[in-house]
Amino acid sequence: MNLFIDHLPQKITIEDRDYPIRWDFRVGILYELLMLDEDVKGAEKPLLALRLFYVEIPQNWKMALEAIQWFYRGGEDEKSCFNKRGITKKQERIYSFEQDAPYIYSAFLEQYHMDLTEVWQLHWWKFRALFQGLRDDTVFSRIMGYRAMEISESMGKEQKEFYRRMKEIYRLPMGKGEEEKLAAIEQALMSGGDLTGLL
Repeated sequence: MNLFIDHLPQKITIEDRDYPIRWDFRVGILYELLMLDEDVKGAEKPLLALRLFYVEIPQNWKMALEAIQWFYRGGEDEKSCFNKRGITKKQERIYSFEQDAPYIYSAFLEQYHMDLTEVWQLHWWKFRALFQGLRDDTVFSRIMGYRAMEISESMGKEQKEFYRRMKEIYRLPMGKGEEEKLAAIEQALMSGGDLTGLL
């Protein structure tokens, strides 16, 4: 996809029929939050995703859901996904549209002079490009850098301590399943119990 020469899609063609979609950046953000929401189970997620994106839901749900994924990725294939900026080598998330909303807002305001609370009809693909282009000197980019930083033995003691402190300050909340698993491990360790099945 090339922003300069390719059109920004506002509809999806499925089985020779065009379906208008909700293409604003807020929909892309809501979609990502939906996909990460552990409280939404089973078939609920795809159904909510279809309702979120389509004005009229296509009959071919499979193709409609594939089109949502294609749109979310900005027309790119899966290997070059939007999250490339927000995922470390260990596949840990280093940003959250929910927790980092104030930092993202201020980064856009500082760098682009764009108030995201007042911007309407900013296409998701444009938002992605602007998000990926945020300078390293914004507070938000520095926070992502702290989260992504791998503390190595070659670092000095003070440097290690600094990054550990920054990682703790800006740590993203773990998923509920992960928190429950850690709590169960902690309980088993404290009581001298069996850890089989917990790891």
